[in-house]
Parts: sequence; C-alpha cells; structure tokens
Amino acid sequence: MENLNLGILAHVDAGKTTLTERLLFAAGVIDELGSVDDGSTQTDSLALERQRGITIKSAVVSFVVGDVTVNLIDTPGHPDFIAEVERVLNVLDGAVLVVSAVEGVQAQTRILLRTLRRLRIPTLLFVNKLDRGGAQPARVLGEIAGKLTPAVVAMGSARDPGTRGAGFIPYGAADQRFTARLAELLADHDDALLAAYLDDPAAVPYRRLRAELAAQVGRGLVHPVYFGSAITGAGVEQLTAAITELLPAAGGDAGGPVAGRVFKVERGPAGEKIAYARMFSGTVRVRDRLRLRRGDEAKVTTINVFEHGTATQRPAVAAGQIGKLWGLGEVQIGDTFGAPAAAAEGHHFTPPTLETVVIPRRAADKGALHLALSQLAEQDPLIDLRQDDLRQELLVSLYGEVQKEVIQATLADEFGIDVDFSETTTICIERPVGTGAAVEYLNKDPNPFLATIGLRVGPAAAGSGVRFQIEAELGSMPLAFFRAVEDTVRETLRQGIYGWEVIDCDVAMTHSGYLGKHGLGHQSFNKSMSSTGEDFRHLTPLVLMDALRQAGTQVHEPIHRFHLEIPADTLGVVVPMLGRLGAVPQTSAIQGGSALLDGEVPAARVHDLEQQLPALTRGEGVAESAFDHYRPVRGTPPTRPRTDRNPLNRKKYLLQVQRRVATSR
Repeated sequence: MENLNLGILAHVDAGKTTLTERLLFAAGVIDELGSVDDGSTQTDSLALERQRGITIKSAVVSFVVGDVTVNLIDTPGHPDFIAEVERVLNVLDGAVLVVSAVEGVQAQTRILLRTLRRLRIPTLLFVNKLDRGGAQPARVLGEIAGKLTPAVVAMGSARDPGTRGAGFIPYGAADQRFTARLAELLADHDDALLAAYLDDPAAVPYRRLRAELAAQVGRGLVHPVYFGSAITGAGVEQLTAAITELLPAAGGDAGGPVAGRVFKVERGPAGEKIAYARMFSGTVRVRDRLRLRRGDEAKVTTINVFEHGTATQRPAVAAGQIGKLWGLGEVQIGDTFGAPAAAAEGHHFTPPTLETVVIPRRAADKGALHLALSQLAEQDPLIDLRQDDLRQELLVSLYGEVQKEVIQATLADEFGIDVDFSETTTICIERPVGTGAAVEYLNKDPNPFLATIGLRVGPAAAGSGVRFQIEAELGSMPLAFFRAVEDTVRETLRQGIYGWEVIDCDVAMTHSGYLGKHGLGHQSFNKSMSSTGEDFRHLTPLVLMDALRQAGTQVHEPIHRFHLEIPADTLGVVVPMLGRLGAVPQTSAIQGGSALLDGEVPAARVHDLEQQLPALTRGEGVAESAFDHYRPVRGTPPTRPRTDRNPLNRKKYLLQVQRRVATSR
C-alpha cells in the first residue's frame, strides 16, 4: 500500500479542521462528525484548542482511500502559530489549501500559497463554505487567480451557492470550455502538448490532459480548484478522489539507508519524550540506535505508526510513513537522523518579531517556570527561551498576543504556574553596513588560546541569512576545527553590536592554524599543550566581533503590510489613527460602501491597530497584516541586553571563559 503525507492549510476560520473531520467521516474512520464549536473534533485534542475553537498544535490522523494510506496533518491557521506550519512543510508530499467562499483570499492564504509554490509542494485548493450566506465562488476564483497565482483551473462549477443545497458539479471530457482552459494552462509547461494542441485540439485526448495535469500538479506548477462545503459534505467526494489521483504518493526505498526528520515533539503521561518523525528512506525498528543531527545517539524503545485513523504500535516504521518514536530522550524538533540530505532544511517563514518577559506571580516558582518554559520550547523552538543574565529575567519570542495568552494558559493548566508578562516589544535585527576583518595568531599576544583565526564580515542580499565560507587552506588543520569555527560564528551572530541578531551577512575564514598533539591533555590558557575545539570556540567570538565592529551594523525593525476593509464614511477617522501608529497607507479604493486601504505599519503597532479599529468603525472594520520586510530604524538605534558570553568587553568575556572552564573540570 502506498502512503501520502498530506497537509491541510488555511487562514484561520476557513474551515480546515472541519474539512479534516469530513474527510475522516467519509473514509469511515469516525462514525460521527465532530464540531469545532463544540470542541469535539479528532485533531483539536488539547483542552485549550477545544475551549478557543482554534488549532494550536499540528495533529496527525490517517485514513485509507483505495490502496493509498493518507496521513493527514491538520495545521493551525492563526498566524501566531505559523511555526507549527513551518515544521510540517518539511514532511509533506502534498497539500490542500482551504479558502473561504465568503471571506475569500486572506493575508495568511497569500503567505501559505506563496511558500507552497516556492517549495514546489503539490497543492490542491478547496473553496469551502459554499453553503454560507455571502458565498461568492466566482469572485473567490478570480481572487485566487489575481492575488495568488494564475496557474489555477476550476475543476467544476458551484451550484446554488449561499444556500444549504449548494453543491459541486465536476467538469468532464465533454465540457469543451474546461478542456480548452486545461489544455491552455498545461501547454505553458509542455511544448509537445502545445504543438499537438495547436495542430489539432481534437487530437489531444482527455486522458492525456488528465495525465499531464497530475504530472504538473506533482511538480507544483499548477493548482486545481474544487468547491464545496465541509459542513454539508458537498464537493468532498471529488476532492478526496483528486487527493489520490493528482497528488504524488510518498517516495523512498524501505530497504535503503535510514533517513528521517522529526517535526513534532510531545511528552507522554510519565513525562517521556515522543518524537513524530517522517521517514524518507529506510526502515527504523524497535531497539535500533539512531544518531541525531547534533551527534546524540539513543535507542528506539517503542514505535507507533499512523494507519486507519489512529497510531498503532508496530515493530518498525518504513520509508513514506509517519511514526511516533519513544526512547529519544534528547530529541528536538527539526532533528534529522540518517542521511540528512533527504530531509529539507531551512526556514520558510519569518521568525517571530515580538518578545516579552515572563514573570511568575509567586517568586518561589522561578525555577519551576524556567523548567516549564524549557519544555514548551521543546515543542516550539521558535519561542527561543533565553535569560537576561543582568536582570535575571526570562524572555520568550512571540508572533502575536494570542500566542502569549496560550502560553499563559498552558503554564497554568499543565504546570500549575501563574504568570504575567511585561509589555510586548519588537525584536529588531542587525545587518552589516560595510566590510571588516580581524585576525588573532597562535602564540601571539593578546591571544590566550591555542588557535589562529582570521575572519572577514560583509553584507549580503536581504533574505540570504548567514553564509560561511572557508578561504584558508582546508588541509591546514583538522576539519573538526573548521566546523567549530562555523558553528560558533552562527551562535555568536545571535547578538550583534547592539544586542540583536545579525542576519544577511557573508563571513569568510581567512586565516587558520593550530598546535598539534604533543603532551598531556589540554588545559585552557596553557600554551604547552595541543589545540582543542574549545580553543577555536572561545577565540572565534573575539575575532568575529572585532571584524563586525569594523564593518559596522545598522539596526532594522520589522514592518508588516496591512489590508483594511472599513466603512467608507469612517475613512476620515481611520487615516489619522494610522498616522499616529506610524503606519503609511500606500493604496486605497472605494468599493460600494467600503473603503480598502493597503500599506505598511511597524510590527510593534499591529496590536494597537487591531485594538483601535473596531471602535472607529462601529465594529465593522476588518484588518489583516503579515510581516513584509525589515526597515532601518530612524534615530538612535534600540539596544538589547547582551549575555555574559558576548565578547564586546574582552576582559569580562575572558573572565567568563575562565570561570566556565574551571566549573567544567
């Protein structure tokens, strides 16, 4: 039996969790449809999800269609939980993007399809809520083609939209307008099909068009659109058939080398870690030892495999399947095992742009709070738990205020810790503005370490991240020392001159040197011994920050693009409010009695915008926003407290190194 790992994605409230319920019901996995409003759905199992009626954590369920086992992953739609979607994208064979027939294309919809297309993940679109009042499938199809991608084709028409009897009528070979549109779309990517169609349209059989459609969907080039209602079931049968016909099944050789990726970590009743892993190749069996990406090795003690609607205990999990693995005590989300090239790497969405201090209401809970937040960070690494060593405060990163409320409720419900938060502040970044270089030589003051390191730092294109290259001769020292330098460069750049993370920069290692083994084990600052990786890890921050000071950095703040739909007669009070928030309207239009405004607003003021808009628009205003870019900060750049490990103060840094070395002995 083949496997298909399918993601259900959408803007919040478009109906993806309800669609998941309908797919499970249609496949016979559940006997009764659950309700998001009643908190009775299969995938929203957390108490907080049931209370709020939103998906917070990704969930996996499975069902069988013909000879295909579909592992369906329901993901959050609220932008505050985009990190959950981020992790799921790395394990998908295909996706269904749900769009509301009433609200149409929304901010998160655009972000999701843009990412799915960039990653070439095969994607179908399902226009949901066809039975709701205000459903306008033709308008939404136009929005999809205009705002998302023109590479779409409607696979049928909507019947009686906006009524309880709304339905979906699929097109077939006899629908000449459909086959002509389909052939035209497919010919954009197939010269042979184009030539045959131009020569004689009738000579291109429908079965060839369907085969080519599946091929191009599989390459992420075109996107079929279906209409229906998850509540009534309209259109779901046709969507289910398309999932298995048009989306490619999982590849991978069960007998090949082991390769997999962990995309979710949770804790069981006894506090044990449970890793959700997608297998790309090979087979993992109970009692196998897995070496994770960071070098940790552990023995798998139990395996559950998703099949027929539930996770069932099995002796092994093979290529194409998703399994739950017990025994990996040090596992983290994003870990790979086996051949890492088989699993996609990299961030697909912008990291959180907000942060806050978490404050226990009872001072005695401070230690327990750190432990609890550490466990939450295992499930969501992008909250980036850190401690301000100067103020002894615990900070977490956020996408928005709803995420803060969820963290607060989770700490209270699961750990019994009541907390408050400081005011949410913006996370800025730093970018180099010039080029700087520095070098420190072995056995030459003021270098106290047994290593030679030279580094050059310069700016790189926006969005390129940190790129590290070695210009020194690779054979000049062991490869492990070069790796130690690269890893430490990336870690050190988490705090630049002003304390913010440094991004979009090129770092080159220009000089290298080490002292070979000749004596007893190395003790720090003792020049009679041989070099170790610690020498390179301790020296790299000093050299890097010297080079970065030469280059100089500029602090940038995150900017969101917003879209407002407000009553036209409230435009006169909304525009001044935008000005007070530092927002800049860039385009506007009047449609009937509504005014549409698009523009930019600092991320720090998005929450204020969302709070003030209802009062100014009689509760009728709708705001959407999403991160767009970073903008240089005007005036005095804001700073962030630096940790004791930041080497801007050389003397203080070296004292900290000595203390850590002494403590580790």
